[in-house]
Amino acid sequence: MSSSAARASNDTKRLPLRIVIADDDRDTATTLALVLRDEGHEVHTTLRGDEVLDACRLLRPDVVIMDVNMPGMSGYAVARELRARHGQLAPLLIAISGVWTQTSDRVLGEAIGFDHFLIKPCETRELLHLIEPLRSGAGASDAAAR
Repeated sequence: MSSSAARASNDTKRLPLRIVIADDDRDTATTLALVLRDEGHEVHTTLRGDEVLDACRLLRPDVVIMDVNMPGMSGYAVARELRARHGQLAPLLIAISGVWTQTSDRVLGEAIGFDHFLIKPCETRELLHLIEPLRSGAGASDAAAR
């Protein structure tokens, strides 16, 4: 099988994910949504932290990408609540922040429940790399259980 045929075969097995993006910066939320939709994902955005819990309840996302510093409810509070409600079955939680950028902020975020903590502006490739294991089916049984 040629490398292009192998790549095409692998692409057909890549699963689209349900993703919630929460960022009070409309441009950031819109840009991330466009990139992720272009990758074939179902993407929903919100501009307030307190709307994320309802979005997760209704949409049952595979991934939540969230700014830490949000109106209504901080990303830290949302991550803590999602972990308390769902434990290991919580969506993949990815924090992005342009304000909380110190090592201590990252450690706190991961201790509270974020799986990953990115600094704005984050590289799109890095974000796509973080969600790829879910997309390729690794952890698909976890995603199906949600």
